[in-house]
Amino acid sequence: MTRRQLHLNAFLMSTGHHEASWRLPESDPYASVDLDHYRDLARIAERGTFDSLFLADGPVLFNNVGQRPSGVLEPLTLLTALAVATEHIGLIATASTSYNSPYNLARRFASLDHVSGGRAGWNIVTTAGAEAARNFGLDDEPAHATRYERADEFLDVALKLWDSWEDDLIVADKAAGVWGDEHKLHPPRHQGTYFSVEGALNVPRSPQGYPLLVQAGSSRDGKRFAARHAEAVFTAQQTLNDAQDFYSDLKARTRAAGRDPDHVKVLPGIVPVIGSTEAEARAHERLLDDHIVPEHGLHRLEHLLHLEAGVLELDSQLPADLPPESAIEGAKSRYTLVVELARRERLTVRQLIGRLGGGRGHLTFAGTPEQVADAIEDWFRLGAADGFNIMPAVLPSGLDRFVDHVVPILRRRGLFRSEYGPRHTLRERYGLPRPANQHTSPTLTHV
Repeated sequence: MTRRQLHLNAFLMSTGHHEASWRLPESDPYASVDLDHYRDLARIAERGTFDSLFLADGPVLFNNVGQRPSGVLEPLTLLTALAVATEHIGLIATASTSYNSPYNLARRFASLDHVSGGRAGWNIVTTAGAEAARNFGLDDEPAHATRYERADEFLDVALKLWDSWEDDLIVADKAAGVWGDEHKLHPPRHQGTYFSVEGALNVPRSPQGYPLLVQAGSSRDGKRFAARHAEAVFTAQQTLNDAQDFYSDLKARTRAAGRDPDHVKVLPGIVPVIGSTEAEARAHERLLDDHIVPEHGLHRLEHLLHLEAGVLELDSQLPADLPPESAIEGAKSRYTLVVELARRERLTVRQLIGRLGGGRGHLTFAGTPEQVADAIEDWFRLGAADGFNIMPAVLPSGLDRFVDHVVPILRRRGLFRSEYGPRHTLRERYGLPRPANQHTSPTLTHV
């Protein structure tokens, strides 16, 4: 029996996940639009034999441009460039089901899968926030449940499009003058609540069949969607107990949906700050936190909590009368995580801003390579994770340190691969089968 091993994904974000990372002397404030920067990061992650790398995205300017580097390259475009700069590592991009059309997005992911030789992955998001909605002619964001209903139909159409070519449609019979078997083309002819899509995709079925399907929402609707469709889940928990609860709940939901729970990999985010000693790691963490501008964090926190500007006070705790998650139409699970963190640890707003500055609610961990490896192993062995979304506080140095000092420990413990081996596609890296085409039919003979 093959021993269970970790899956590691490198979550890349300009100069790093800590909001003050760009202010360090080593950081390039223009890194977010520098192809060489991302190419170097991809190669570092590939040197560490990571399963995949991941780029977050959204159709809106996320940050106050005064706060940190803002503006990012479109991820599928960037990943296409990284595909030719790497050989093994998976390439996962975020794309919204609320502000895209199935045909164009299915085509772009199929193209990336072809270009990369089967390494594409799609982080499926529904996109919270009125700001994004107003970029697409809407007055406000659609309701949370509506966004997930649309996402269900969007993915259904995308799967039909990826399956619209059977794998062996291309005949390439020069003597007979037959390039493809038209009987193996299956236009979706989809008529639904949100989409009407008639024709077949104009890209042949890709090496993986479908890109790896990833999901990153932990709300009730998010978990329902993940249980039905996701093959990897990027999630955020602050404690081992919360992570274990999420893990067991999602695996149970996946089983109830008629799927193999082993076919959905749960990867919590972790922001490691690594030092040769614990004191050195904590000193580096303090240095980063000291560079946070509290006023920027205050504005962002009020926005997340759906509060009017000026309600929060830096040296007071959160108001007692915050609305329940059920009243929130935006990022429900992140809202609850932040409120519970503040209540559980009785944090002032200033302290909460500091905690969120490193990873926006993901677990932050400062320590030696051995301590970081211990934390990862504990969560992995105690039913809280199948792997981790590694989110270095500072890039490229944080990823370099993780690859050079933590990965070797995980390898010595038998928890992680030392080389990529014969498996080539991203699905194979995650231990997943290639999906069969829903229209597979016997080969037809041309006369």
